[in-house]
Amino acid sequence: MRISCVKEIKNNEFRVGITPDNAKEYVRAGHEVYIEAGAGEGSGFTDEEYKEAGAILTDAKTCWDKAEMMVKVKEPLPSEYPLFHDGLILYTYLHLAANRQQTDALLNGKVKGVAYETLLETNNSLPLLIPMSQIAGRLSIQEGAKYLEKRFGGEGVLLAGVPGTPKANVVIIGAGTVGANACKIAVGMGANVTVIDINLRRLEQLDDQYGSSIQTLVSTDTNIERAVKTADLVIGSVLIPGKAAPKLFKKKYLKEMKPGAVFVDVAVDQGGCGETTKETTHDDPIFVEDGVVHYCVGNMPGAVPRTSTIALTNATVKYGLQIAASGLEEACKKNPVIYSAINTYDGKLTCKNVADSFEDCEYTDIKSLF
Repeated sequence: MRISCVKEIKNNEFRVGITPDNAKEYVRAGHEVYIEAGAGEGSGFTDEEYKEAGAILTDAKTCWDKAEMMVKVKEPLPSEYPLFHDGLILYTYLHLAANRQQTDALLNGKVKGVAYETLLETNNSLPLLIPMSQIAGRLSIQEGAKYLEKRFGGEGVLLAGVPGTPKANVVIIGAGTVGANACKIAVGMGANVTVIDINLRRLEQLDDQYGSSIQTLVSTDTNIERAVKTADLVIGSVLIPGKAAPKLFKKKYLKEMKPGAVFVDVAVDQGGCGETTKETTHDDPIFVEDGVVHYCVGNMPGAVPRTSTIALTNATVKYGLQIAASGLEEACKKNPVIYSAINTYDGKLTCKNVADSFEDCEYTDIKSLF
């Protein structure tokens, strides 16, 4: 199979979909690998390393034209839509529920969209989402702490405080991978931490792990509203795989919160879990509404591309090699887990949670198509 990887063009996105080590694995398995010149530089990988791995260095258009499977990190942007071609396998994060324009482009281009974020393993884990969720969760506290600084519009509070001063109150809405990693860093920094989730078993696990260092609450509108009133930093980390995130952080809460409090919405890729969420970029990461600083960057892990690229590709290359070896259809039959990652196929929308996010989109069971 001809495998391609282009340089990411999303704002301040420095990750890359294939590392030189990945390229070597694909080449060793008998595949041709095309890499856009300079694609790996943001993550610290040189063109020479790709050449030594056996990859062919070329321009972006040639990569798209040659590709039977395009391996990326982030969703394609509108300028890339004209490069789609019938039968192309696009292996990347798609987050279609928050992006109707991209969904339509993939359907019209008859692209086989294989989404990292919906691949569900037999143990119900999301192995291609977990690495970036871990990083985003940890970064959320780091970024939140920064934007609590007065010069960024925050209230001027140090998360850990110092002897004789109050610690900051951190509220984490959602206790999945993002929330658990945010909790780990917030506790480590010495903040007062409250974790809110609908899953009692998950709250029990975190309570066993952190004991009196955290407060756990069942997710209800009342509990969320009460908690955020005294919060200095709120982390939104709610996920329903493939589906638009529920709006649990209400606009009405803002007027009740401390002026200069910070809300970090890690769920922004899926539309965000805040009613006031608007996607921002690393160039312009925050906005203030009703006195609350909002940080809603859609590619948070792109801020630490070396760590993020290695963590992501450690997980993605396994399934990529399976698809390349047999083709997408046969790979699904050999490993049915891959079915769950297919969001679009031959002009059909094949992820139910994505289809449910749009009123006029029809869902087609992928297993009925081949």
